[in-house]
Amino acid sequence: MIYQSIKYFSGLNALRFFAAFLVVLHHAEQVKLKYGLFNLKEFSLFNNGGLAVTFFFVLSGFLITFLLLKEHATTNTISIRKFYIRRILRIWPLYFLLVVIGTIFLPFVLSFINTPFELNYSFSDVFLYYVFFTPFMVNILFGGGLLEPLWSIGVEELFYIYWAPLFKKLKKYFITIIALVILIKLSLLLFFEYFDYQNSISHQIIKLLKFEAMAIGGLFSYLIYHSKKEIGNMVIFSKPAQIVILFFIILRIGFMNGLIETAPIFNQIFKTFILSDLLMMLCFVWVIINVSLNPKKIINLDLKPLNFLGEISYGIYMYHLIIIFAVIVGLKSILNSFSPIISTLLFYSIIIAGIVITSALSKRFFEDPFLRFKKRFNND
Repeated sequence: MIYQSIKYFSGLNALRFFAAFLVVLHHAEQVKLKYGLFNLKEFSLFNNGGLAVTFFFVLSGFLITFLLLKEHATTNTISIRKFYIRRILRIWPLYFLLVVIGTIFLPFVLSFINTPFELNYSFSDVFLYYVFFTPFMVNILFGGGLLEPLWSIGVEELFYIYWAPLFKKLKKYFITIIALVILIKLSLLLFFEYFDYQNSISHQIIKLLKFEAMAIGGLFSYLIYHSKKEIGNMVIFSKPAQIVILFFIILRIGFMNGLIETAPIFNQIFKTFILSDLLMMLCFVWVIINVSLNPKKIINLDLKPLNFLGEISYGIYMYHLIIIFAVIVGLKSILNSFSPIISTLLFYSIIIAGIVITSALSKRFFEDPFLRFKKRFNND
């Protein structure tokens, strides 16, 4: 097999950063709108937070499945204990740090300095949801507030809980399991749509549990791992195909609203129930494979600055909303005193610098010690 010995997927750090930055843009303009500042919320580029998180789910399913395939090939088994410990050391420290900051520290500080901020829940209301990795329930029941991004971490953790044991016990039925995960999710969505339960809590939970995105990532990871054909020799990864698919993704991210208003066909492509989401998930897994494995790729993302930003992308995702809020609350009057262009440039200069510096320091002094310990539980 061609790809079974791969240890590093080049370019994926850059993709992590781009996805995290789209989330930053989404929340930045959302908070600006809420606080009455000039904003760019009407433009498609600044409304891709959900799409970017879907990309993270697809990427997570792809990489986790590939690691499980490699471990099984090397050891002829899967160490569930080591798998869980690796996930815990990567995810839990920063996750629970943000929980403490967002539910205890920040409410106390904001109250102490008399800063107006409406928090719809108390620590006792949400503590168990965060402990048991269901922060999406906080978003649904109370509104996520400054910890809104944590919902996706909870979804991933729930996915990890069962994915490795299923792989270990039912490896020969793995494709069937993936198909069932996707089919069950789509069936539930159709059920809620058909019976008009779109506003129910159950429907909101099912929508947020993006297990189908991770399953799609896992499916293509499985196919690539067992592929006997070079990626570069496949038509779907040829240079003309790359141009077409990348152009389509750029249109979806940057120009969707304008295209829908211009031509009804784009409404069918971008807004069709279930099918449009599946199309983007397939595009995302294509991008992951093309960027990391295609020797004939037309865009090289394996660059030092992008690798650095990708390495701190977890921190970018976790800290960004708090920093955006702090900048807007602290500098709202100053930002309003400038023209829209100057205000926007100043705002993004400050939040980008703040987010990157905070994330880099967090990675270096808080996350890295856990990651070094995590290496003891690797299988290679």
